[in-house]
Amino acid sequence: MKSIALFLVMIVTGSVFAQEIPLKRWNLHFQTTYIYQYKPSFHSPYSASNSLIGDEEKQNSLTATLYAGLRLWKGASLYVNPEIAGGSGLSGALGMGGSSNGETFRVGNPSPTLYLARAYLQQTLALGDETKDVKESADELGGRQSPDFVRFRAGKLSLGDIFDNNEYSNSPRKQFMNWALMNNGAWDYAANVRGYTYALTAELQINGYSLNGSFSTLPEIANGAKLNTDISKSFALNFEAGKEYKLDNKSGKIRLLYFMNRAPMGNYRKAIALALNNAPDITATRFNGRTKHGIGVSADQQVNDYMGLFARAGWNDGKNETWCFTEIDRTLTAGISLDGKKWKRSGDNAGIALLANGLSDDHRSYLIKGGYGFIVGDGKLNYAPEYATEVYYSFRPLDNDIMISADYQLMFNPAYNKDRGPVNIFSLRVHVDL
Repeated sequence: MKSIALFLVMIVTGSVFAQEIPLKRWNLHFQTTYIYQYKPSFHSPYSASNSLIGDEEKQNSLTATLYAGLRLWKGASLYVNPEIAGGSGLSGALGMGGSSNGETFRVGNPSPTLYLARAYLQQTLALGDETKDVKESADELGGRQSPDFVRFRAGKLSLGDIFDNNEYSNSPRKQFMNWALMNNGAWDYAANVRGYTYALTAELQINGYSLNGSFSTLPEIANGAKLNTDISKSFALNFEAGKEYKLDNKSGKIRLLYFMNRAPMGNYRKAIALALNNAPDITATRFNGRTKHGIGVSADQQVNDYMGLFARAGWNDGKNETWCFTEIDRTLTAGISLDGKKWKRSGDNAGIALLANGLSDDHRSYLIKGGYGFIVGDGKLNYAPEYATEVYYSFRPLDNDIMISADYQLMFNPAYNKDRGPVNIFSLRVHVDL
């Protein structure tokens, strides 16, 4: 009951202040997103504890976030985001490398829970005298700002706010919902089970080039809620270089990402050797100092006033266990985004995307032997890459801040198992910004 009461308070205060407060020294914004998903039964000759349930299934999720921003001194601001999340993904967000609802987490209790999503200090140093108007929004106080700057953040935040920000495939609240489309699936980005971490970040923007870096914490255990602040045992590094450009006077950007996680990870080969002829257990081989490295590339390109293209590719070494995000070691995605102005529905948008996910040889062998990660594991495995397509249409019924979306996903070989599937997933999403 307390969580529900706090949720209602967040809605009321977000609605009132977002409309009535002049956004100068401070602002308040609010979002809520509801997603309903339906999955008919599919071919499932066997399953285990981490499998996508083969029977018909219905699930829903709800998130609500209050965005509070305060300007402190020249170039400095403080942002705090309390958030409530409840509900569940299909089969508890298990059984797919690219899970189908980016608004859900691998949390056993589906009851609405209040937590602190973000609380960070931001300092921006302008490089040059030129300025441009920046619109105020959630976690952005806006005003006149230099296009070239150095920016530092310190506190609790999401690395997805800073890295891998593809223009057309970045938000499960407004765009594609699949986990492998909201972020690079092979990027095991530093985060607790709800997607947040303590971090120090630095950003440089100059002449259309960008360079971002971060030092952040990892959870104490794989997929854990508690972050490990003992950086002698566990930490993550992320670096990204980007370049904005014009192609036939249309905007585009390309980004190259590198990450390294250091944590007490288990090792797939050691788990197989230790198990002899039994099912291997990755948790039995955890040892301090192990690492996971990976790279990713992301590109987006405006084609005309109504269409944009995007693509991502990602790879990680796949020797040690997945620690944070999802069990994908290789990924390739591409798609199209369409603006409703083309058919006289300004504010509407639509998209279609294809994705392919894969595993490293070690990770694959571990699952074939009957091992389990924290996302996938059918007890045995007839390996094949995981393929999916997603299509959505979002419309604003009254030309306001309410967006309603219909979404369809078709997945082949869920959790890399060609003995199971294909899977049809139908979703309805309602998103409100204030």
